[in-house]
Amino acid sequence: MSTAAPPLPYLVIDFDSTFTQVEGLDELADIALRGHPDRARIVAEIKALTDGGMDGSVSFSESLRRRVALLPARREHLTELVAHLHTKVSESIRRNASFFRQHADRVYIVSSGFREFIEPVVAEFGIPARQVLANTFRFDDAGNIIGFDETNPLSRDGGKIEQLRELGLEGAEVFVLGDGYTDYQIREAGLADRFYAFTENVTREAVVDRADEVAPTFDEFLYQNKLPMTLSYPKNRIRVLLLENPDARAAELFKAEGYQLETVPGGLDEDELVQRIEGVSILGIRSKTQVTARVLEAANRLIAVGAFCIGTNQIDLVGCMKKGVAVFNAPFSNTRSVVELALAEIISLARRLPEKSEKMHRGEWDKSARGAFEIRGKKLGIVGYGNIGSQLSVVAEAVGMQVLYFDIAEKLQLGNARKVRTLDELLQEADIVTLHVDGRPDNQNLIGARELALMKPGALLLNNSRGHIVDVPALAEALRSGHLGGAAVDVFPYEPKSNDEVFETELRGLPNVLLTPHIGGSTAEAQRNIAEFVPERIIGYINAGNTQQSVNLPNIQLPAQQQAHRLIHIHQNVPGVLARINNVLAAHQVNILGQYLKTNEHIGYVITDVNREYDQDVIQALREVEHTIKFRVLY
Repeated sequence: MSTAAPPLPYLVIDFDSTFTQVEGLDELADIALRGHPDRARIVAEIKALTDGGMDGSVSFSESLRRRVALLPARREHLTELVAHLHTKVSESIRRNASFFRQHADRVYIVSSGFREFIEPVVAEFGIPARQVLANTFRFDDAGNIIGFDETNPLSRDGGKIEQLRELGLEGAEVFVLGDGYTDYQIREAGLADRFYAFTENVTREAVVDRADEVAPTFDEFLYQNKLPMTLSYPKNRIRVLLLENPDARAAELFKAEGYQLETVPGGLDEDELVQRIEGVSILGIRSKTQVTARVLEAANRLIAVGAFCIGTNQIDLVGCMKKGVAVFNAPFSNTRSVVELALAEIISLARRLPEKSEKMHRGEWDKSARGAFEIRGKKLGIVGYGNIGSQLSVVAEAVGMQVLYFDIAEKLQLGNARKVRTLDELLQEADIVTLHVDGRPDNQNLIGARELALMKPGALLLNNSRGHIVDVPALAEALRSGHLGGAAVDVFPYEPKSNDEVFETELRGLPNVLLTPHIGGSTAEAQRNIAEFVPERIIGYINAGNTQQSVNLPNIQLPAQQQAHRLIHIHQNVPGVLARINNVLAAHQVNILGQYLKTNEHIGYVITDVNREYDQDVIQALREVEHTIKFRVLY
């Protein structure tokens, strides 16, 4: 025999700064005082009185009386205010509009604001006028607001308590959701079972300290109480840890999505990251922080890692894959910046600018052409013809260089670039060699003593790719001996974790050597591009399951969800898992609207769109499918 579900609680919601993002009287003052010479002062005074009444530092009745006395508003201003407030409904309230329309009989708006602007706004959400309890204005014959109905309990201290007593809500629990001290007083008086401090728009510490629970969003309130919600999971529960100072745009995007955000200015070593990673859903790093197997073991909630750079060799990609953690990087975002740095380095080294500048700073006037040359007509050897190498090829040709390149993969040459068969051939022929390869272990010491010896006497070497690709002691010796004419190095086998750490290398102090602190992509344009590209990929993965441009999960670009719930299933790539998933769905009579599968050597990624109506037992059954790594529901 099935047990009847308990009745939904009664929900008592404040209006100002809860149902909407703003205080109605404050906004009315701003509208009514437009063009007034003392507008800023009066509006500020009204807002201060609002805050005082909300946090309990001023009695509510005094706050209301003084605010209305300062308000030179007319009836027509209310029409403009209502139109404005329709655009200021709290994001999570608007997102869950269907909850209000379906359960309007359980919702009461109890506000010390005014019915004239509250009732038309909440009517959009199906809340009837009889369930709106608020103050009312008094007008003169000309339509000026001259006061308010002082017989209304809500105009007095303790008015909300009096109104709740009169309502006499029975037969279910009563929950209060608001951001003001007067909302808490309902709970304090014993007229509500729980008080939720709503902090999506305003956080008042005096109110938060007294609350039974904090609700950063309405999604969180619904989630805590297992009530129907539009989102499958409250975004405020998704924790983001950003390390190594990506551009501020990244934090803006994650905050706008509603995620919890924590930032750490520098990198973290393995022990530090192990201590910080528990409970983190999204980890953002650059090149210094290592995401190791031990870090992944401690990462109990990790969904995605964002590398705010091109390289991902600092991340255990296979380990992430086996734990169902998607990794995204920014393969194109800083391409132009690195290309421009390389061109600048080529010209600087060809003209011996590093040592000329250093001598000038010491007071030495060395006007000489010795060792300086034009780059026009010289051979540029590009090792690695990917995004950066190929674009550098085009730019170098534009300034008159001859380009040859070597890549282990077959790449289409651009312009007049010429592919050579071996790295040795390139090293022997090029006047300038620039490295643009990835950080895979096979590339360790790709350029060592033997390779440096193959280069032309007086040739130049650039490394803007990965520090371990060049044997630095061997490079230093080739420069000291005079075999090489110069070098530019932007990346190093070990790099300081922060700007406070001393940088050490055998290359310091050598002539015609440009040393830069890993700034190939450190331009405003590149950093902003990266800070937009990576979060957008991660947000797309979390919101819709899209893995397009993930570097470790099978890439799937999914269609938009259409009136469906999306089931995301990551599993070990063994035979029969898809059949088991579909058997579970069939056993629970779930109608499949669309299904997508892609695999790689380690995992399978199945996305199933289903009708919204299904037995919740199917979710647990899908979690228990053998070989499941991660499962989540999106709606």
